Amino acid sequence: MTSPQADLASDWYRTEVPILGMTCRSCEIRVARYLGKLKGVDDVEVSAPRHRAVIASSRPLPYRTLERAVRLAGYEIGETPWLERDLRIWGTAAAGVAIVAVLALLAQLTGLSRLTSGVGDLSKGGIVVALLLGLAAGVSTCMALVGGLVLALSASFQASSSTPRTGLAAMRPAAIFLTGRIAGYAFFGAVLGALGASITMPPLLTGVLMLVVAVTMTILGTRLTGLSPRIAGWSPTLPMGVGRSLGLGGGNHGGYSDTRAAGLGAASFFLPCGFTQAVQIFALSTGSPLFGAALLGTFALGTAPGLFALAGLPVVVPSGARPTLLRLVGVVVLGFAALNANAGMQLAGLSLPGFGVGSAAAADLSSTVTTDGRQLLTTYQGAEGYSPSNVTIYAGIPTEWTIQSSTVTTCAATLVVPAWGTGANLKLGPNVFDLPALQPGVIHYTCAMGMYSGSITVIDRPVSAAPSAGN
Repeated sequence: MTSPQADLASDWYRTEVPILGMTCRSCEIRVARYLGKLKGVDDVEVSAPRHRAVIASSRPLPYRTLERAVRLAGYEIGETPWLERDLRIWGTAAAGVAIVAVLALLAQLTGLSRLTSGVGDLSKGGIVVALLLGLAAGVSTCMALVGGLVLALSASFQASSSTPRTGLAAMRPAAIFLTGRIAGYAFFGAVLGALGASITMPPLLTGVLMLVVAVTMTILGTRLTGLSPRIAGWSPTLPMGVGRSLGLGGGNHGGYSDTRAAGLGAASFFLPCGFTQAVQIFALSTGSPLFGAALLGTFALGTAPGLFALAGLPVVVPSGARPTLLRLVGVVVLGFAALNANAGMQLAGLSLPGFGVGSAAAADLSSTVTTDGRQLLTTYQGAEGYSPSNVTIYAGIPTEWTIQSSTVTTCAATLVVPAWGTGANLKLGPNVFDLPALQPGVIHYTCAMGMYSGSITVIDRPVSAAPSAGN
């Protein structure tokens, strides 16, 4: 156990105390309150991310006095480790990974993973189709994007009380989050309807936003699993204040706020989701604020059952099993974080080895060179992405690229080329794009969520394939 460090000055003492177990702003407030009661203490600064308390006092502070105050606050003096040493916690996390892997395999085998294929044409079904799209998104893409935040918000709400909340009371943060989400979607839907023109967020900005969400969820997931006490203490300084919005960052009453929960729900409108963007694009095309609000509000209402059911898992589990459940939930949150991180990197034009867009280029030429010096390329976009996902064309020749789209109610219908900072919303049937003569290299493209991807490999034209002088 590390002893406190004290620095002697002319008329005051500075004592630095390592504290084990702090993870949030509430921890800081509690420790500061108990240390501040000691005789001779003038000021106390406590940092959960640094796992330290710095005390300014007019007299030396005995070690036993400091130790007793810290214990009364519910903590111990000591260095916070990077990794948890309790093998039972690691065993729970391993079990969580196995469960998630089995569920993912079952979803793949049963076809549930293909829910992103959509359930209809918005232009024909209107509000009814928006509701059906919301129901599908609530158990697929929207759950992947905001499910981890809903779980973390519910867990934070439970942690803010000394007695476990049960029944409907425990569902309060999820209900408020979803209420704010529905209201926010309706409001911003009205704004889109009023604008009545296409708005496309730059791919790089969308990618950065998804990476911020991934970092946030990684910290929250790590805190829930308990695998890294050191990282758990980083939650008060989450990017863009998301930690505070979740109630993980502070306040004298555990940090939870209904206002912040509702605001976070409304802000989820800006998270990139293929279903959401399909409805947003249609709301823009209506030119009607009222219809736009109805469309987006109905869509958000459709996502509520899936997200609400996810948040209710900790409620129906007996109190004795909740610590284990929260660790399992943390594993799920980390899984969602990995999905968002990979998607964000795709949109930002980055990729990890083995996970990149178009990791294997097509070996044979995929285009047809015409007699007038152009080449024709045809690919296909459907419910499950792009095919073929890797194609090859010649460099130095203008290209007419035709994408045959079979459905527009999927993320793949929103095409993004990160390197060019541009994209397009595909329509049903043929979509023709004129590409200039390109230099050798690889052009990666992806959907607006970074979930579906493909690439065009540009190679030098062999001398034997060059047109003759008479052509």
